Amino acid sequence: MSHLQNLLLDTLLGTKHVDSAALIKLQERSLCVASPGFSVMPSDVGTLVNGFAKNPLQTRREGLYFKEMDYKCENNGLVVVKTHLYLLVATYTAGMYPSICVEATEKLGEYLRKKGN
Repeated sequence: MSHLQNLLLDTLLGTKHVDSAALIKLQERSLCVASPGFSVMPSDVGTLVNGFAKNPLQTRREGLYFKEMDYKCENNGLVVVKTHLYLLVATYTAGMYPSICVEATEKLGEYLRKKGN
């Protein structure tokens, strides 16, 4: 298991308020690492990069259709944090606290920014 995958598991999934997580390389538009069982297809990567790196305001207003789910519903959520090199993606489901998912994802994003990633 890579250092980056360990970061995802420990800092995000370890909160018990993140269902799944992934790091996507912005430049290559490719998946870098993901939590076990979270498969992110190339079309999903394109959706995220286009939605959050190119047009974040429109995406926030209209929501996002990602991995065959509309992420403008109330029970499931998607948190995306952009760093210099990556999009950090985290999801939460019913019964999880969205605020904890957001806080943990933002903290990991800040850590990656400080490391120059």
